[in-house]
Amino acid sequence: MQSLSVSIITFNEEKNIARCLDSVKDIANEIVVIDSLSSDNTENICKQYGVKFFSQKFLGYIEQKNFALDHCKHNYVLCLDADECLSKELIESIKIAKQNNFSNDSYTMNRCSNFCGKWIKYGNWYPDRKLRLFNKQKGKWGGVNPHDKIEMQQGCSTTLLKGDLLHYSYYTIEEVLTQNNKFTTIQAKAMLLQGKRSNVFKLFINPFVAFVNGYVFKLGFLNGVDGFFIASTVAYHTMIKYYKLLKLQNS
Repeated sequence: MQSLSVSIITFNEEKNIARCLDSVKDIANEIVVIDSLSSDNTENICKQYGVKFFSQKFLGYIEQKNFALDHCKHNYVLCLDADECLSKELIESIKIAKQNNFSNDSYTMNRCSNFCGKWIKYGNWYPDRKLRLFNKQKGKWGGVNPHDKIEMQQGCSTTLLKGDLLHYSYYTIEEVLTQNNKFTTIQAKAMLLQGKRSNVFKLFINPFVAFVNGYVFKLGFLNGVDGFFIASTVAYHTMIKYYKLLKLQNS
């Protein structure tokens, strides 16, 4: 049977990390936590689970997660954020894949997000499919910060696991606004370095398209008032991102 490493990056995650660790303790042969110098009780909670705990100043989302991969001793790695955990069905799916010696190079899973106490089953937030379990000899973290993703070598096999990756995304509306401000700044800087440009057209059209896509075409309206707020937030995020990019390119 193949062994499995679980990698998690953390920063002040005392309210989430125990739930995450509880969900993987029965399937992991090792758990590696890379912590960005937390000032809360994250480290003490992690050490109660016997994890391999490393303190590392934050390098960037992609860089920090690849740093975590480098500290995993097994080829197959399940990568999680501290505010995520595995559903019971997903745990069983991973157990079966492990018993079958991981017959695929990589595995995807649907992610279901909890928004202020409610699970969101429609719109841009679901199924929000993620590739999180893979052979690290054939893939690594890539993408553009803060939107990292695992990139596999050409020709690698993949399959979808049953069950959901549960994401406790936001506990309050204030967290949504704070995260939006943080992420749009990171995105705008990354887009500028890529040579991308913004204009007035993109400030108006792209947010409108983002709202209609999530709220209408992806059935976000079935989430009720939360669906309207989420679709509006995605549109707002899009507008702020392009506005910050516009300011950067004109500075």
